Parts: sequence; C-alpha cells; structure tokens
Amino acid sequence: MNIVTNINEWLLIRKQLSDKTIGFVPTMGNLHAGHLSLCERSQSENEITIVSIFVNPTQFNESKDFSSYPRTFDHDAQLLASQQIDFLFLPDIQAMYPDNYKIQLTETELSLELEGAYRPGHFNGMLTVVLKLLMLMRPSRAYFGEKDYQQLLLVKKMAEALFLSTEIIGCQTIRAEDGLALSSRNSRLNQSQRQKATHFPMLLKSKQATIEIANQLETLGFIVDYIAEKWQRRLGAVWLDDVRLIDNVVI
Repeated sequence: MNIVTNINEWLLIRKQLSDKTIGFVPTMGNLHAGHLSLCERSQSENEITIVSIFVNPTQFNESKDFSSYPRTFDHDAQLLASQQIDFLFLPDIQAMYPDNYKIQLTETELSLELEGAYRPGHFNGMLTVVLKLLMLMRPSRAYFGEKDYQQLLLVKKMAEALFLSTEIIGCQTIRAEDGLALSSRNSRLNQSQRQKATHFPMLLKSKQATIEIANQLETLGFIVDYIAEKWQRRLGAVWLDDVRLIDNVVI
C-alpha cells in the first residue's frame, strides 16, 4: 500500500492512473468493518482503490468533539494494508484548507433539516471537503455508507448538480451482532452504555409510531434529537451521555 501525504505528489501519481478505473472511500479514520465493507465493494468494481483519512474540522460543531474524535492511524494503516488497498491519502488541514475555509459549498434545502437542524454548518463542511477530495481523486466511483443517509443523499445531489463524473454509490449499513450500527463513535461507549445503546436500533425497527419510540428512548435515559420518517426510511439521532448516535432503517 502506498501512503501519500502531499497533494502535489498525489497529482503526479494520479496522472499515471489515467487509464484505470478508480474507486474511492473517504473516511475520517478509526476504521472498522463498515469501512472495510466499502473497500471490498470498491475493490470488486475497480482496478484501483484509494482510501483517504482526514478528520475534517469544518464538519464538527464543537471543538471538543473534534479534539476527542478517535485517531488510530497505525491501526487503520495496518487494516488497509491487510485489505490490500492500493493508496492511502493522508492530507493535513493546511493542505486541504489553504484558504482557511473562506470558500464553502452550501446546499439550501435538504441540508437544513434533521442533522442540519441540530448541527448547523455540518453539511457545509462535509460537502466542501467531499468535493475537494473528489476533485483530487477523480474516481470512477465513490462509496458511502447508508448509516449517514442524509449525507449520502446530499453527496449524490451535489455530484448531479455540479456535473461530477464520479458515480456515488451507497452501501448497506454494517451492524454488530447486537444490532448497533458500526460507527467510530461507538468506541467511546463503556460497557453499560453499549448495552443500553442497542435499544436504539431495536426501537427504530419496531412497528411503533415515531413519537412512541422517542418517548421510550427518553424513558431509557437517551436524549432524543429526532426520530423521523422520510425517504422511505425511519431515521434517528440520540445522545447517550456525551456520545451522539445516528441510525436509520428502511420502512
């Protein structure tokens, strides 16, 4: 696996790959089986697979959340090498934001509800960095998990609106044996919190109304941001102490 940290170095490499089909998996690191499933899908559909690790500061609403986000580079690199990934792109903040984030990409409708309502500015940061990465990688296909379903819809909308040639592919949410959707934030849950967290996907999958689900979660000790039904999905975001969990299930 080739690790590239310099953008100019990457651009030279990219020229040499012009005749290859390229799959791209953007991540913020702290990799788990969900990320690896995206990699496997990419490897099955492309000649070259690239993974990026970049903890993007502009999509965090609080500096504390950004600083506490788990960073496990050595472990991540070992996982990707064992997966036989071709390239790991590892830029720094200054390289990705030479303009100090003065230029931002904004969507004015879908980004304002659900996650956007509770995390103002989050989707600006996400869309801006994803566009930058897609422009740098110029992949044939890019892979995103369906756990962040609103994010997936926005990336697809951006690619269509800006005439990007990359095909945006959503991949099924990977879950642990206890039903909890795999997430980098799960590593912050202690054993007791982890056991309680399993009620979240279980209730989302139930036949109860959204208000009933929200009431039960609050009774169990969760703080509920939203439980909503849109896009043929039931989506939710909750807090378990200081850890925020999101999930969605097909209705």
